[in-house]
Amino acid sequence: MEQGEPVPDDEHTPRIPAPRSAGDDLTGPGTFVPAPRDPDAGAGADARAGADAGIGAGAGTGAGADAGGVADAEIGAGTRAGSPGVGQGPPSHTVLKSLLGAWALAACSAEETDAVEAHLTECAPCADEALRLRDAVGLLQAERSLDLDPMLRARVLENCLGRRPARIPVPAWAAPYDAETARLDALLNDFGDAEWHAPVRLKWFEDDRPASRRTTVAGVIGHLMTVDAMVATALGLDEPVRMDPEDAASAAGPTARTEALWRAARYPLTRTVREPWREQSHTLIRTVSFAGGGSAELDVACGEFALPVRDAMLDRAFECWIHAGDIADAVDYPYDPPSGAHLHRMIDLAVRVLPATLAGRRRAGLASPPRGLVAAGSPGRSLRLEIEGVGGGDWHIALDSPAALASPAHEVAHVALDGVEFCKLAAGHVPPEEAAAGQLGDREAISDVLFAAASLSRL
Repeated sequence: MEQGEPVPDDEHTPRIPAPRSAGDDLTGPGTFVPAPRDPDAGAGADARAGADAGIGAGAGTGAGADAGGVADAEIGAGTRAGSPGVGQGPPSHTVLKSLLGAWALAACSAEETDAVEAHLTECAPCADEALRLRDAVGLLQAERSLDLDPMLRARVLENCLGRRPARIPVPAWAAPYDAETARLDALLNDFGDAEWHAPVRLKWFEDDRPASRRTTVAGVIGHLMTVDAMVATALGLDEPVRMDPEDAASAAGPTARTEALWRAARYPLTRTVREPWREQSHTLIRTVSFAGGGSAELDVACGEFALPVRDAMLDRAFECWIHAGDIADAVDYPYDPPSGAHLHRMIDLAVRVLPATLAGRRRAGLASPPRGLVAAGSPGRSLRLEIEGVGGGDWHIALDSPAALASPAHEVAHVALDGVEFCKLAAGHVPPEEAAAGQLGDREAISDVLFAAASLSRL
């Protein structure tokens, strides 16, 4: 019947004509293809079928034409409103071919989908066309990651503040801490209990040797919280977690404070540590924002040394980023470095404390002695540190005295490093021997500076 063969004549079975064949159907032009027969249609359907047969043969006038037109309209409405294959037998090749686009877009009903997929197993041209349509649908919209861009928050805030500046803006030197704590909080947002107890290996450089300590994700957040509390107490704020008085008296530095917190916890820290850490970071940002420039120069005791609040906040932003990367590695999740402007500030802080760190290592016998005495403020031997990539720039580091003036005219060595790699070196995550991408000049001075940068790290 699909190919136009004669249909057996049965006078007791009425006929309902199908739509006329399309130009690309398997049937030839003008060939009449009858639809499946309905035994309940009655004698009236015979008349309509005969009239439509006359139209198909070329008789286009008279009552027969009217009857045939009504039948065609009825069949077309039935094809659109109903599902193919329901009470009508298998739909024609033309109908199924016309459904391929909707099938590729997954817009067919269940009955239509079954009919199309059954047809594709038998019709090679339609199967090829279906594959092409499915490939085309895949090109309509490229696949995108469901994870939010970590810089989305910063862009939204920048756009909002550009339209209406904040009444009390966050100081520029506190912006890196604000951004890094927000990024870490976003990373922690979807963590379950298994992730909070995932093992994390904290690494640093101590006595010119790599050191490490194993803890959990919750333990890292507790470490960040108790070290942030050093800045909070300098600003007159309360600590989020009260420690034992004896431990608090002996916990002068970041390492001692962290050990005291871990000892004070009767059980391993859990996800409940996130809320006090988060509240403390928000309180720090609000406090320095309301205080304005008045709080920037307050001293923060950091164990063996002290930093002004403006530098201590940069230091906390740096450590927050480094430990967020440790957490991301523990749960096998990607984590991007800070923005270029914030990374440049972090590198600048490390470079500014390198001369004093180098002098301390020299007094401890861990670095080569100075080549000559240099008066305070006078130019002396210098090393040029060239930072490439994000947050890059050029710095000159005084080698013989922290009070000496670093001068390009007295440059004796040149080191080139990637910005992220230099920060990893300062965090104790990269050995000094493997850190430099390019070295030129005094090898002893280069070694002293690289080991001094690694010694900036701590637990």
